[in-house]
Amino acid sequence: MLGGGQLGRFFVIAAHEMGYRVTVLDPDKNSPAGKIADVHLCADYDDAAALKTMAETCQAITTEFENVPASTLENLAQTRTVRPSAKAVSIAQHRVLEKQFIRDAGIPVAPFVVVNAASDLPADADAIYPAILKVARFGYDGKGQARVADKAQAQTAFEAFKGEQCVLEKMLSLDYEVSVVLARDAQGNVAAYPLAENSHLNGILDVSIVPARAPKAIQDQARQLAIKIAEKLEYVGVLAVEFFVSNGELLANEMAPRPHNSGHYTIDSNVTNQFEQQLRALVGLPLGDSRLHSQAVMVNILGDVWKNGTEPAWDKIFARPELKLHLYGKHEPRPGRKMGHYTVIGADQETVIVNAIKAREELGIG
Repeated sequence: MLGGGQLGRFFVIAAHEMGYRVTVLDPDKNSPAGKIADVHLCADYDDAAALKTMAETCQAITTEFENVPASTLENLAQTRTVRPSAKAVSIAQHRVLEKQFIRDAGIPVAPFVVVNAASDLPADADAIYPAILKVARFGYDGKGQARVADKAQAQTAFEAFKGEQCVLEKMLSLDYEVSVVLARDAQGNVAAYPLAENSHLNGILDVSIVPARAPKAIQDQARQLAIKIAEKLEYVGVLAVEFFVSNGELLANEMAPRPHNSGHYTIDSNVTNQFEQQLRALVGLPLGDSRLHSQAVMVNILGDVWKNGTEPAWDKIFARPELKLHLYGKHEPRPGRKMGHYTVIGADQETVIVNAIKAREELGIG
């Protein structure tokens, strides 16, 4: 596993449960996945000695985040099974390539402009403002983004990003946001999870409601478009595709070549969770059943709820039998840092939503 965050940690758990041993490569000595892996190579992702060790001791290799250098994946793929491919990851990790790929696949996206220099910024009359300026690389959870009302603000933001290549994307009037998480194997078989309805706070996923409270036509279309993207990428592994719904129209926003925060609910409410699917696709096992057996609401727990270093009131939410808590084993809490999540499950969606909100209040989540 390239990467040692919480996504890698859940992968290690799934792999151990199915009898596999896992090596994690991550430069953080406190890596949540590294702590429970069979081997933790504490080194950079392009470290020659560490990659040599992986190539000699691992039969198959995957990743838990998209910012692993594509060259690392290409290197390892010379002698080992690597899924997803370097090509797929290189597209997903670069906003310009990603937007162009999705658009060229015939999938609707919000109007956007590629910005290589300040001179590329559209004039105020070009109807793209208000907009969001996003750096092409290494932006996630709201990082590397700025809302801009006009060209002057866009230029200021572009300069603050030190002239890095960016995408300027028109801000839309949103009805709601949704995502599809799916698994695709090397034979082209697909197991898609139900559509998740997502809300964000300060650019970070806050809540996912599953199944999404969306018309069946939107649910079907989102699934079909996500599968189309996976097929065009010749993707093998777990892929997440996020969508906007604006004025009843579905528009692709971005994709993640890995399990996704909005798929965490699958641990508790589906026959096969997204991390087991990642393992199955990686090692060539048949994909598992992605069926939802319970209504679910997933809520992220950020470091903000550790007030003055004090642990949250876990006892209050442990008293809720319908709630499943997952903490990520991170070294220290920080504001905005994902420290864990909980999922409330049940037979009735409205009851599940109410119980999830009550648990938020008990933990002091704003």
